Amino acid sequence: MKIVCIAASFVPSKTANSVQVVKASHALSESGHNVVLLVPGGGGVSWDELQNLYGLRQKLTIRWIPENLTFKRYDYAFKAVQAARRLKPDLIYTWVLQAGVLALWQGTPVILELHDRVTGRFGPWLLNRFIKARPNRRILTNTHALKRILCSEFQMTGPEFDMIVSPNGVDLERYQALPTPEEARNILGLQEGFTAGYTGHFYAGRGMSLMFELAKAMPQINLLWVGGQQEDVAVWEERQKKDRVMNLTLTGFVDNARLPQYQAASDILLMPYEKKVSGSGGGNSAEIASPMKMFEYMAAGRAILSSDLPVIREVLDETTAVFCPPDDLTTWQENLTALRLDPGRREQLGRAARAAVEKYTWRSRAERALTGFL
Repeated sequence: MKIVCIAASFVPSKTANSVQVVKASHALSESGHNVVLLVPGGGGVSWDELQNLYGLRQKLTIRWIPENLTFKRYDYAFKAVQAARRLKPDLIYTWVLQAGVLALWQGTPVILELHDRVTGRFGPWLLNRFIKARPNRRILTNTHALKRILCSEFQMTGPEFDMIVSPNGVDLERYQALPTPEEARNILGLQEGFTAGYTGHFYAGRGMSLMFELAKAMPQINLLWVGGQQEDVAVWEERQKKDRVMNLTLTGFVDNARLPQYQAASDILLMPYEKKVSGSGGGNSAEIASPMKMFEYMAAGRAILSSDLPVIREVLDETTAVFCPPDDLTTWQENLTALRLDPGRREQLGRAARAAVEKYTWRSRAERALTGFL
């Protein structure tokens, strides 16, 4: 099919939503479809930069649409749908509710991907218009938790409501033949010794304070933080210097193409989400998120130590991870110590997670999104 993807995320960008949009669009292209991704902005980005930043294997066609921020997302949605129509697509795949409604009104089949509740002055009205404009429309969420919320709030309970759940994914090809933790640390020039790693942003709710306290309480373990905006990294470097925490390494942002090597450098990978989790746009995603790092951790084949949140258990269980109550430093310290002292348990967890992630590839996600739609 010819598929036009319409997203409101900026490309290039280091935000998780930008990575997710590019990965999902790239997977549709890898599945054999003719894909064009439309995003706001002026463009002027080289393919090499995009390839490294997002960890892409084959070229993805991206076109940039100028937007007038005075009209918020409506101006961009209108322009993007008009640009898409000129391409005569079989399908529009979008993360932008306004674009989804406009495209349906103009007769083009639409898959709308939602990652959050629909709120605001016009959001619920627009979603109701989208729901009622059947056929040839589908909603995709990345967690069952979000699907339940949307079905409850918008009374979508009958068979006529085409909504599927497709969690985020991972490029397994990039996680083949990873080095051992010791080998990876040597390649990257990292501190030697047992390492617990975290990759991702440092937004509120990601458990940075808990991991910092773990580093202070457990000098026998190295903490490796990979990622974060420059200003956030600077804040923690200042705290590290002030508290003289010598077993914490902050790398700063690392391109997605290099991320598997850094994840491989850890003996244990950490997901210390709190009860309230903010993203790049704020809000609280603790009940509904599908963290991309979870699938990357699983693909890396390392033991995972995670906060015990219901949405995380949609993917992980006791065979693939060890769970701790959010914010309970003592339990985190106890479980981290137990895993450090039990290499057999770590290996067992890592193998099980690696086997379980086989069904969570970006490509299988793309195929699931389209199955039975047109």
